[in-house]
Amino acid sequence: MTGLCFVDTNVLIYALSPNEALKQDRARDWLGELRVGDRVRLSVQVLQEFYVQATRATRSARLSHEQATDLVEAFTRFTVQPVTVEIVRAALNLRGRHSLSYWDAAIIEAARTLRCTEILSEDLSADENYDGLRVINPFTTTD
Repeated sequence: MTGLCFVDTNVLIYALSPNEALKQDRARDWLGELRVGDRVRLSVQVLQEFYVQATRATRSARLSHEQATDLVEAFTRFTVQPVTVEIVRAALNLRGRHSLSYWDAAIIEAARTLRCTEILSEDLSADENYDGLRVINPFTTTD
C-alpha cells in the first residue's frame, strides 16, 4: 500500500480500545505506517461518528467528552474532507448502484474526493473495489 488511504471510524475506535487488544495492536500498526507516509485521510463524518461511538454510554471503555473532543481535535492534523452536497449526491448514486447503506457510500465518496486508492474499514467488504477504491480490512489482512 503506497497511495492515500481513507481511515474509517472503526479503525480509530479500535486503536483506543483496551478491551480488544489484538484489534488495538493491528489498528495502531496500520495507523503508524500510514502516518509515516502522511497518507491518512478522514472525513467530517468519521470525526462525528468517532465522537458518538467513543462517548456512547453503553461503551465499556467510554471516553469522557473532554477526552473524545481532544482526540477529534488531534485527528484534524490529517487531511479531513468536509461533507458537501456533491458528496451527498455521489453517495446516493453509489448507494443505489451497490446496495450500500448511505453512510458507507458517503465514506467511499469522501475517500474518492480525497483521491484515496484504499479504504481501511472493518465495516465494508474486504477486497471489494468500488470504482477504483479498494477496501482493506486491517483486522483480517497482513497487506
